[in-house]
Amino acid sequence: MRPDPVVSAASWCRRRRARRNWSPRAAQPSLRSKRIRTMSEFVDYQVKDGVATLTMNDGKANAFGIPMTSALSAGLDRAADEAEVAAIKGKPGLFCAGYDLKVINGPKDGVRAMVESGAELLMKAYMHPQPLIIGCTGHAVAAGALLLCTADYRIGVSGDFKIGLNETSIGLGLPTYGLELARDRLDNRQLNNATMGAQLYSPATAVEIGYPDEAIPPGAFEDAIAAKAEYLKTLDGAAYAQVKQRLRCTREALIRSAMQAEMDAR
Repeated sequence: MRPDPVVSAASWCRRRRARRNWSPRAAQPSLRSKRIRTMSEFVDYQVKDGVATLTMNDGKANAFGIPMTSALSAGLDRAADEAEVAAIKGKPGLFCAGYDLKVINGPKDGVRAMVESGAELLMKAYMHPQPLIIGCTGHAVAAGALLLCTADYRIGVSGDFKIGLNETSIGLGLPTYGLELARDRLDNRQLNNATMGAQLYSPATAVEIGYPDEAIPPGAFEDAIAAKAEYLKTLDGAAYAQVKQRLRCTREALIRSAMQAEMDAR
């Protein structure tokens, strides 16, 4: 039996407080003064002033292979312990190009493992108890667009970039977790075009569809992320986690049930 989601949120907050000998006022200065930076081949992880920033940069397309999704997952776990707000960004001009097509065109076992890892990462981001910001630094296609749908607030950079779910244009379907994330965050009037129609949008139009919440000129992009993070740090973390769990737990349960059935059918 799955644990009650509200209880889970409260339990998470109690464990976090206990680990730090937590009090609402006393915990914040130590978190905000902490600076941590680690780098991997796929994700640069940095904590500064209470904000954990995970920057994807594999030197290529930021593809959603197992190494990338595993690194992001580990970064979110660390953020829950080391920061108050989490943010995910890509490299200049490219956020994420989706699943690794080399793996998709390879053996079925590899495809299944990659998709399972990616699906779990998307659900972890969707249910991450802290405020989660995504800075969409450029193109965000397929699973990259789905990652946008998981965050609490999405800031895009304006420019000649494409954002959207192009799966049906390249002969791929969308799993239930992808459709449900899209259903949750995208404008319902545009849902058919955005999913079945494989539409790709400019950042400005993508705001209207519901991928990012705003599109910012490149020169103001980093400041916009920092300002949003500062605001989110003023909110009560325990209350925020509880509200997010209550808001999203029903869809999470639906997605996880469908994920298991679809994986079993592969």
